Amino acid sequence: MANYEALKKKQTELIRKALDGSVFLSEDLTEAGAIDTLTTWRAAVVGPPAVPAGVDLAPLPVSYEDLGWLDTAGAQFSRDVASAEVNSWGSVSPTRTDITSDTTTLSVTAQETKLLTIGMATGADMSEIKAAFQTGEVSIAKPSRPKPKHYRALSLAVDQGDGGEIYLGRFLPRAKVTGYSEQAFGGGDEPISWGVTMTGEEDSDLGYSERWFFGGPGWLALLEDMGFEQLTA
Repeated sequence: MANYEALKKKQTELIRKALDGSVFLSEDLTEAGAIDTLTTWRAAVVGPPAVPAGVDLAPLPVSYEDLGWLDTAGAQFSRDVASAEVNSWGSVSPTRTDITSDTTTLSVTAQETKLLTIGMATGADMSEIKAAFQTGEVSIAKPSRPKPKHYRALSLAVDQGDGGEIYLGRFLPRAKVTGYSEQAFGGGDEPISWGVTMTGEEDSDLGYSERWFFGGPGWLALLEDMGFEQLTA
């Protein structure tokens, strides 16, 4: 005879938080700018100094740059799914439902003022922007017909587990800037910030609009607890 205590399986070590993280952007939309793995295996080194085998973060392609400090909201993802329903005579519920769109958006508010964040939030072609001779002044004119910018975007969240760091990543291979946040020039506690919303579009070469990544030494230590089987060599 079973009771709830015998049936339940609640594991506090599987609750994840984004203790830290970054959003990395690249304007390289070629294959060289794509990310297909988040981690890599580190072989043991006898030394000295001795280095144990383990899991490391894989280096990012050189074209990626960190947006830097973000506001406390971090990276905010939204998923909008639309569907079309078929209703039939004699049925009080739809008899068929088809997904017609599935769109992911990423919203960030960058707190650092630099070439990357200004270019992201203004939509300007920063390759043509140069600081003035002697004064260093930078001037950007808003184009009469703005051209939305596309990036490859990687959001990386870092958590801590008993076995080490745990990485959770979401990669948008073709992220288009589709919205801009309000910007305030004023006093108070908040800095001047640069906020945008990016919409994930399908990359025709890669064949997807978003990829999730989970890894790290802490993740590896929890595979069995989470229910994952691991490939053998």
